[in-house]
Amino acid sequence: MKILVLNCGSSSLKYQLIDMDDESVLAKGLVERIGIAGSCIKHTKTGMDAVKRDVDFPTHTEAIKYVLDMLVDKKYGVLKSLNELAAAGHRIVHGGEDFTSSALVTPKVIKGIEKVIPLAPLHNPANLQGIKAVQAVLPKLPNVVVFDTAFHQTMPPKAFLYGIDYKYYEKDRVRRYGFHGTSHRYVSQRAAEILKKDPKKLKIVTCHLGNGSSITAVDGGKSVETSMGYSTAEGVIMGTRCGDLDSAVVVYLAEKLKDPKAVSDEVQKKAGLLGISGVSSDLRDVEIAAEKGNKRAQLAQEKLIYGVKKYIGSYAAGMGGIDVLVFTAGIGENGIGFRKAVCEGLDFMGIKVDAKKNDCRGKEVVISTPSSRVKVMVIPTNEELVIARDTKACVEAAAKPAKKTAVKKTAAKPAAKAAVKKASATKKATAKKAAAKPVKKVVTKKAAAKPAKKAAVKKTTAAKAVAAKPAKKAVAKKPATKKTAAPKKK
Repeated sequence: MKILVLNCGSSSLKYQLIDMDDESVLAKGLVERIGIAGSCIKHTKTGMDAVKRDVDFPTHTEAIKYVLDMLVDKKYGVLKSLNELAAAGHRIVHGGEDFTSSALVTPKVIKGIEKVIPLAPLHNPANLQGIKAVQAVLPKLPNVVVFDTAFHQTMPPKAFLYGIDYKYYEKDRVRRYGFHGTSHRYVSQRAAEILKKDPKKLKIVTCHLGNGSSITAVDGGKSVETSMGYSTAEGVIMGTRCGDLDSAVVVYLAEKLKDPKAVSDEVQKKAGLLGISGVSSDLRDVEIAAEKGNKRAQLAQEKLIYGVKKYIGSYAAGMGGIDVLVFTAGIGENGIGFRKAVCEGLDFMGIKVDAKKNDCRGKEVVISTPSSRVKVMVIPTNEELVIARDTKACVEAAAKPAKKTAVKKTAAKPAAKAAVKKASATKKATAKKAAAKPVKKVVTKKAAAKPAKKAAVKKTTAAKAVAAKPAKKAVAKKPATKKTAAPKKK
């Protein structure tokens, strides 16, 4: 089974073609600047160098069509025909409370995604464009949606509710949703696999650290707490996002700027590492500036490290312990010095890192010492593989109900036959009882015997047969109704 995984942004499209027989990536690529001058595509066939082409892509539909053409290209393609595609899997940022797992795309699912657009106004519309583009080019291809928020729907109310009037949750669903769920789910499950442990018996803290960062407490394989909330701005400071912020500061900014969009930009696009350092939103640039003595850069770096430490400690407390600590995503997978700084001072929790093992980038490694009570790991995330696996599962599950129904119908036949037999027996019994009463009346009058034979065809009683003679007279004279009553009086 070959599955096309798509991650659509407002002006971009990332894709991978995965062969689910061995979960290998056959091809991948990126389309940039969709709907903007200078759009292009970078396509890589596994085992070959990437090829880049400048192509005009007015909409996602043209981009999807070009990607499909590349997949069947004689030189750079990996498919003989598009008929080899089994399905397309789409990353959807926000599923709200309605979607707790991945789903096969239907009109109802589309409406559900549109319903929560106010919760992710920048992401969900773009994600929907990808789905509609595939439907336009390949109308018969099954589409599956995988939600970033779904993994966190196992959080209990005490973790996801805000301390404001409950009516805002009841009416407007204002609550903490959490994001990067696909990544947290993958690395937590992968950690259990590597350690050969039952995930249901592990307490894991996963740190997805990149330009966007979130930390999650995974207890028994389920998310029970996560740092991001109603939006992607909550939690630790990020590239341009503020992280945890007192609501009074938002009120202050609103009064000062008098523009909701300006306030949003301040906390979403001008804050975080960029806002504090004044240098860059990229931690690598901030680290270089910090090494050169830039005080604000040093402060930005320290604040991020401090924030991650706080979340690790609080989540361990919330779960009543910690067995595994996982680092993933851009900073988590490649930040050698960053990981060391985060783990320093956590000895009291049983966390000890081996300096030599920690000297690695982008590969699966247990970096803790043998004596460390907590296993500290680096696991590169693979959200595309999770999307592909869920897509396969949804497509296969959609085919199963038909088989089950057939079995149920077959099993229902004996019961149906039995019901028919019972009904038939009931009718016969009723007929016998009905016939039994008139027989007593017929015994007193032999003249009624002949009409009874004619009436038997209609399964009537002997009493109706007695009424048959007056009926003949009634043809000539209607007042015969009085005479029909006479035999009954006798």
